[in-house]
Amino acid sequence: MSDHIQIERHGAVQIIRMNRPDKKNALTRAMYTTMTKAIVDGDVDASIRAHVFFGVPGAFSSGNDLQDFMAFATTGNMGSEVIDFLIALVNAKKPLLAGVDGLAIGVGTTIHFHCDLTFATPQSYFKTPFVDLGLVPEAGSSLLGPVLMGHQRAFAFLAMGEGLHAVEAKEAGLVYKLVDTEELESTVLSVAAEIAAKPPEAMQISRDLLRMPREDVVERIKLEAKFFAERLQSEEARGALMAFLTRKKG
Repeated sequence: MSDHIQIERHGAVQIIRMNRPDKKNALTRAMYTTMTKAIVDGDVDASIRAHVFFGVPGAFSSGNDLQDFMAFATTGNMGSEVIDFLIALVNAKKPLLAGVDGLAIGVGTTIHFHCDLTFATPQSYFKTPFVDLGLVPEAGSSLLGPVLMGHQRAFAFLAMGEGLHAVEAKEAGLVYKLVDTEELESTVLSVAAEIAAKPPEAMQISRDLLRMPREDVVERIKLEAKFFAERLQSEEARGALMAFLTRKKG
């Protein structure tokens, strides 16, 4: 478990808050484990009707912790924590909402392909620098992205690594609504409470009908993970990661 994830309750809404501000909410293996457990436990708790993800002011998440990446590249062992979390997202039985302020990088962006509603502040910024790091898209985004955005926009976003400012992310369908910074959390929690108040069985069936079949998304996540692990072992990815870490230290 991780102290960098805070699990809270707001009525029938479970809040999963990433709270590692000094690292802009870079996600460690322990953070993934804690979030996975929260989703799984919340899904079997009848008193919870919706899940909400929050970050900290200025950073929803800057993506995977790069030190973990380097450890993966060195040992060849990615562990199961990331995949477990992504599959928990896909298999979540209750609506997923998110409130984004500031940076949403890598998995900090691809998580929103699984959210039913994402709200963002005007200064939010979404980017997936996978190819720039010698890697490939993850979290099922290579399947869900073209469906949501169309092929060309998804290619520019997921393969070229072009970022999306908040307005562009809304136009692309990745964000539902833009809200002022000071109103972000209250707005998300109000909508989550509205969802939680609706008949839960009808909500679950309706949500399932609206979403792509889970088995298709899980299969794509596993395929992406296979390529991702292979790429982490490549000289191309190691060189790109080292160059990025050097630039950050500089």
